[in-house]
Amino acid sequence: MKIAALQMVSTTSVERNLDAARALVGRAAAEGAELLVLPEYFCLMGRSDRDKLSVAEAPGVGPIQSMLAEAAREHRVWLVGGTLPLTSGEEGRAMNVNLVFSPAGEQVARYDKIHLFRYDNGREQYDEGRTLRAGSVPVAFDAAGLRVGLSICYDLRFPELYRALMTPPCDLLCVPSAFTHSTGVAHWEVLLRARAIENQCYVIAAAQGGQHENGRRTFGHSLIVDPWGEIVALLAEGEGVVAGELRRERIAEVRAQLPALEHRRDL
Repeated sequence: MKIAALQMVSTTSVERNLDAARALVGRAAAEGAELLVLPEYFCLMGRSDRDKLSVAEAPGVGPIQSMLAEAAREHRVWLVGGTLPLTSGEEGRAMNVNLVFSPAGEQVARYDKIHLFRYDNGREQYDEGRTLRAGSVPVAFDAAGLRVGLSICYDLRFPELYRALMTPPCDLLCVPSAFTHSTGVAHWEVLLRARAIENQCYVIAAAQGGQHENGRRTFGHSLIVDPWGEIVALLAEGEGVVAGELRRERIAEVRAQLPALEHRRDL
């Protein structure tokens, strides 16, 4: 299966971001991609953390969800819809949600981000817990016979989540992200390659990649990693498509040569 990560530099306008996402989905589909992944907050990079609350949609209703469903159906692709804010039922907080749509345009999976980012290096301060409510359940889905595990950005630092997704083993792990530039330079690639190596599967990471209208700089470097930890494709910065082949025989080859998943022990 040909898979593609869609890198964006999202703006403060939902409408402009949806137009950009539609165009990238169409471009990737035209190039033969069958499973596409958008970045975290593809729909909005607001001027403040609270901006996401004003555009949060109720589950199943709203222009962001409609665009994802329509794009998947129009282009006959599996669309892992980055993330968007959905209402949580708690005043002042939303859920950061990854929705997946089938080639028929039907929602087939929902994953609520479990690990909420907090960071303060003296120059940059982030605390997602102020405006988000955390999820609690790992989620995987089936795409044309492939088992696909879902995660979001900061989840990448918690290998136990990915281990939970490996029963049974996944063929592909998805990591839509908006990594800060400072943390991305230090940790992005090594963490993604580690998740691929330890779980002996493909990893696809679609990222925000550049300087945003709100002043934030995201790291980009959307990439696809194979089960041996080798980078298949990468885009450093700017909007674009990062595509590569997911080969089932490559997964089988790696797991046969080094049967690490069979050697796991519950400690």
